[in-house]
Amino acid sequence: MGIMVSKTNEDNSRLNDRINADLRVRATETERGQDPDLVEDSDYAKDLKTTGKYTWIWIVLIILAIISVVVIVMI
Repeated sequence: MGIMVSKTNEDNSRLNDRINADLRVRATETERGQDPDLVEDSDYAKDLKTTGKYTWIWIVLIILAIISVVVIVMI
């Protein structure tokens, strides 16, 4: 013998409402300037520099090196 159980949408909607409310609270907390991963407070990030204006040269050189390796392997 089995028991017939009907699932109502009220349970799902209440759970969805709670989840949405919790996500809204978390989103407003992070918008207020809180850094959730605290990377800026780390010691290793103190002396890091931004990418220079000649980075594109390195990218071109790497692409040329990859192309040359492919050409050498194909021959």
